[in-house]
Amino acid sequence: MNEEMVLCGANGDAEKYYFNPRFGQLPEAVKEELQAALVLFAEHVGGTILIQFSEEGDPQLKVFPPADSVYYDEIEAGLEISRLQREKEMLFLQLKAFYLAFFGGEA
Repeated sequence: MNEEMVLCGANGDAEKYYFNPRFGQLPEAVKEELQAALVLFAEHVGGTILIQFSEEGDPQLKVFPPADSVYYDEIEAGLEISRLQREKEMLFLQLKAFYLAFFGGEA
């Protein structure tokens, strides 16, 4: 099955955060770190950001610009994604290990 599983996401315009309850076993500190990172990103850049897992278990950041914003800057969003990936590299490696341990056979 070629399906990606969403871990969490934030929308800056609607000021909403989503965490997939299937990942409830993650430690609270990890959940809080994810929420803080995504909410800050969404507030700063705008639009929606998701963390989802590929079939191989790799956490991927997906950004969707706001539908009606003329101020959205794709270059800034790309730079912020790169920064987030660098700063949270260890967290993303741990998330991959968690995903493979708990959901490796499901995809």
